[in-house]
Amino acid sequence: MRKVLVLTEAKAGNLRGVSLEALTAAKLIAEGGEIIAVAIGSDATHYANILGKHGANKVYIIGNEKLDVYTTDAYSQAMRQVIEHVDPEAILFPHTVIGKDLAPRIAARFGLGLVSDVVDVEVENNDVIFTRPIYSGKAFEKKKTVSGIPFATVRPNNIPVEEAFSTIEIVRFNVEINDIRTVVREVVRKAVGGVDLSEAKIVISGGRGVKSADGFKPLQELAEVLGGAVGASRGACDAEYCDYSLQIGQTGKVVTPDLYIACGISGAIQHLAGMSNSKIVVAINKDPEAPIFQIADYGIVGDLFEVVPLLTEEFKKLVNS
Repeated sequence: MRKVLVLTEAKAGNLRGVSLEALTAAKLIAEGGEIIAVAIGSDATHYANILGKHGANKVYIIGNEKLDVYTTDAYSQAMRQVIEHVDPEAILFPHTVIGKDLAPRIAARFGLGLVSDVVDVEVENNDVIFTRPIYSGKAFEKKKTVSGIPFATVRPNNIPVEEAFSTIEIVRFNVEINDIRTVVREVVRKAVGGVDLSEAKIVISGGRGVKSADGFKPLQELAEVLGGAVGASRGACDAEYCDYSLQIGQTGKVVTPDLYIACGISGAIQHLAGMSNSKIVVAINKDPEAPIFQIADYGIVGDLFEVVPLLTEEFKKLVNS
């Protein structure tokens, strides 16, 4: 049995799905031991019970005005104090923008090895074995910790969330935050849709074939009907058809949705690196020789401006039926 510490994360007051995936992974690692969730922010108490429904035995609520907006200095100080107090036997962070920035610093502070971007967890002979993609998702490797405690970041949309009802103990943990080198004066949020791209189960993505910023409107309509998010290739972002926050690929975001619909995307290797692990890939392109068709489960050769509205109308019928 192990004591496992899990950093959870919320966005706009809502608990991110990857936090629950991390709790499911923690349950496997704990093997009947204690799972401690860390929730940072003044609104963290709102979702403490949700953490209990997914396996957390104890929830540490950390409220401090210096933690209301993420900064590396403040969060690393807070997590250092929690870890020193809890003394866990394994640590899991979400593989998000925050997790990717914070985890290496925590690992270095405690002299731990870090396995990043984990997509699966198993325990064999008391060893925790993490699976992670390498070579832009073309292969996978398994890693285990040979010294220190297991420490990993969990990629969204890969570990099925399981409910594991627990009686939770809520602990309000006070931390001291000093010597902040970075001060956030203002946070400007860009409106890119209601579904977080990195955690979306359905992604409708556009490339240079959308031809303009207005070309994304049919994709946005389809995404709205399906409850998905809109993404883009780097080519579309470079052409200023959309914001770089939508970029999927080697230099953008990595997504692993249940359904990925690529519209007007040729399928360059840099883009495939960000979406090749999608469960089902549908490609819509006028060029029958486009490389995207080589990895697609279903392909439609045609004009996206004709095909996408037809799909939208058909899905509307299914939703309303």
